Amino acid sequence: MQDQRTSPHPAGGENLLFLTDDQLRRGIEAMFFAYRGFTADPDRILENYAYGRAHHRAIHFINRSPGTTVSNLLDVLGVTKQSLNRVLRTLIEDGLVESRVGTRDKRERHLYLTEEGRALERDLSEAQRRRMRAAYRAAGPEAVAGFRLVLEQMMDPQMRAWFNALKDGGS
Repeated sequence: MQDQRTSPHPAGGENLLFLTDDQLRRGIEAMFFAYRGFTADPDRILENYAYGRAHHRAIHFINRSPGTTVSNLLDVLGVTKQSLNRVLRTLIEDGLVESRVGTRDKRERHLYLTEEGRALERDLSEAQRRRMRAAYRAAGPEAVAGFRLVLEQMMDPQMRAWFNALKDGGS
């Protein structure tokens, strides 16, 4: 077994594990391979549309926050305006996303999935839910809670704020 030290947890007196570089490297590699698995099923579905992961992310977040603005989507996705415009143009032309002019600010464009877009989003999400559900069942509730905490702690503060707004039902 590798050298591991413990230290009191600042919030509750529990012990935290300080991991070795090798353990951290294995965790990083596990995330890379898990991400490949997590995206493999949706990638197969997206191939039928000649779409990529950028399309998937846009569809996901438009579904999570119907009426979100292009500006907000740019912030959440962290992509360039040019890149997002290419993705949105395709999704709009293919009838999956609808862009509406803002009622308060005519310069804003609010994005909504069409029925066809919602159907594709359901297919993509269900593929990922199946994989997550199986992994969560195999790992157990304590591991699931720990995994989610680790993911949240890896987020930059602004990303965590957006995540919490989505988690809490905000836009």
